[in-house]
Amino acid sequence: MLFDMDGTLVDSEKLWDIALYELATTYGGTLTAAARRAMIGTSMAASMRLLHDDLGQPERDQQVSAEWIHARILELFRTGLRWRPGALTLLRAVRAAGIPTALVTSSGRELVEVALDTLGRGSFDAVVCGDEVDSAKPHPEPYLTAARLLGVPIGRCVAIEDSPTGVASALAAGAAVLAVPAEVPLPPTDGVHQVESLTAADLELLAALLGEPPA
Repeated sequence: MLFDMDGTLVDSEKLWDIALYELATTYGGTLTAAARRAMIGTSMAASMRLLHDDLGQPERDQQVSAEWIHARILELFRTGLRWRPGALTLLRAVRAAGIPTALVTSSGRELVEVALDTLGRGSFDAVVCGDEVDSAKPHPEPYLTAARLLGVPIGRCVAIEDSPTGVASALAAGAAVLAVPAEVPLPPTDGVHQVESLTAADLELLAALLGEPPA
């Protein structure tokens, strides 16, 4: 099992909203809703490019902006991280069944370490962070890396994602994909099973996505 983090397991996109809109205000501008939607599921570098371009300030230093966001989101993660509906129940069921499990996120390691205080460090056999791969989502590398670390062929893995960027990454890697839209709608896509909430997902569904009997 390969779980995305932001918007999939935890309701963290709203915390990113706070940080991003605050930074835009600090820069004397207002982040548009379209630009914010485009950031969901992307790397920090890509998000900062989108923010600067949206504000009409492409000359700004991406690293400076990234460090500001990083510091603010760490504060928010320590105090405001909440599970998405059904996520904890599904994760516990997967772990109880002994299914190899990885966290595959575009967030950086330092932030993920804070999130693991909520998610549980024993919840995953492997963790792949956005700053630990050469190519971030939508490139397939994060999911291919996770499958390799688990020792499981990618074609025998189910990836759970909430964003178009994440879905594209998992599909390109060759995983079965369960999509759970959070902040942005996801169009129907071949090879992607979509549910409104993880409350509708269980071990039987995961097995069906792989064409297997239930665990």
